[in-house]
Amino acid sequence: MYLLIVGTAVAAFLPWPRTRPRALAALFAGARRLTALDRVRRFVFFGDRFPEHYKASDQKILRYLAVRSYTGVLCGVVIGLLGVGVILAVVLAVRLLQGHLDLQELLSQALLGGVLLFLDVQGIYSLAALDARLARECFGPSEGELLRLRIDELATSRAAVVEAVDAERRRIERDLHDGVQQRLVALAMLLGRARRSRSRNPEHVDALLHQAHQESQEVITELREAAWRVYPSALDSLGLKEALGGVSERCSIPIRMDFQVDRTLPQAVETAAYFVVSESVTNAAKHSGATAISVRLALHGAVLVVRIQDNGTGGAEPAGSGLTGLRSRVGALDGLLHIDSPLGGPTTITAELPCA
Repeated sequence: MYLLIVGTAVAAFLPWPRTRPRALAALFAGARRLTALDRVRRFVFFGDRFPEHYKASDQKILRYLAVRSYTGVLCGVVIGLLGVGVILAVVLAVRLLQGHLDLQELLSQALLGGVLLFLDVQGIYSLAALDARLARECFGPSEGELLRLRIDELATSRAAVVEAVDAERRRIERDLHDGVQQRLVALAMLLGRARRSRSRNPEHVDALLHQAHQESQEVITELREAAWRVYPSALDSLGLKEALGGVSERCSIPIRMDFQVDRTLPQAVETAAYFVVSESVTNAAKHSGATAISVRLALHGAVLVVRIQDNGTGGAEPAGSGLTGLRSRVGALDGLLHIDSPLGGPTTITAELPCA
C-alpha cells in the first residue's frame, strides 16, 4: 500500500529537478520508518539482532520493501490455500462420518491432500527463509559484503605478516651484526694477540686467554638469546609454560607468572602467545623503567587471553615496529591485540587468541 499510494503520489514530482530531491526524501523517509517496524518484528518474533551502526542505502531500503511486498502477497496466498485445505479436510471428514464416502475416493482424496499439504508447508518454510535472508541483507551486512570485508581483512593481514617477517629478519641480522659478529671479531683479535705474545711475554698470554674465554662465554650467551628470539626450542620440547619460564629467567625485572591453561593449545597459538609475552617483557625491560611485570594466561572458552602489565612510565607507542609486528602476528590468527599505555603507566597489553 505504501509503494502504491506514496510511490504514485511522489512520481508526479520526480520529473522536475526542483521538486525531485524533496519527493525522494519523503519517499525514503517513509520507507525507512516501515523497515524500522519490520526490524522490530524480526527482533520480537524471531530474536534477530542486527548491527546498530549499520545503515542501508536508500536504494536497498526500497528494494527490500518491493521484494517484501511480493513475498507478503505470496505468503498470504499460501496461507489462504492452507486454510482452504483445512476446510476441505473438514468437509471430507464430515462426509466420511455420514457414510457418503467410499474407500477409493477417501484414499485418492487423502493422497492428493497430503501432497498439497507438503507443498504448502514447504512453501511457507521457503518464504520464511527468504524473509530472514532479506532482513539480513537489509539490516546488516549481506553475505557478499561480509565476504568482501573478509577478503580485505585477509589481504591486510597477509601484507602485515609479510612486513612483520621482513622486520624480524632485519632485526635478527642487526643483532647478529652488531652483537655476535662484533664479539667474534674481538675474540679473534684477543686470540691473535695471545699468539703473537706467546714467545715474548708468556704471562700476558694467560691474561689474554682468560679474557678470550670470557668473551667466548658472552658470545655463546648472545647466540642463545638470538636463537630464542628466532624460535624457542623449549616451545616444542617442553611446552608453552616452560618456554615462558625461560623468558622470566632471562629478564632482569621480576616477573609474576599466572598460567591458567589446562589443555594443549594449537602450536600456532602457543607460538603467538610466546612472542607476545617475550616482546612485551623485552620492551618493558628496555624502555619502561618498570620494577615489576605480571603475566597472566587464561582460557576463556575457546579464546586464550594473554595479559602483560608493568608498573613503568607508560607512553608505549602502538605504531612502533615491535608492537606492530605483534599486532600482525595476532591478527594472522584472527585475534585481537589491545594496548593501554597512558603516560605515567601502567602499560597493559592484552592479546585474545582464538583456539578453535
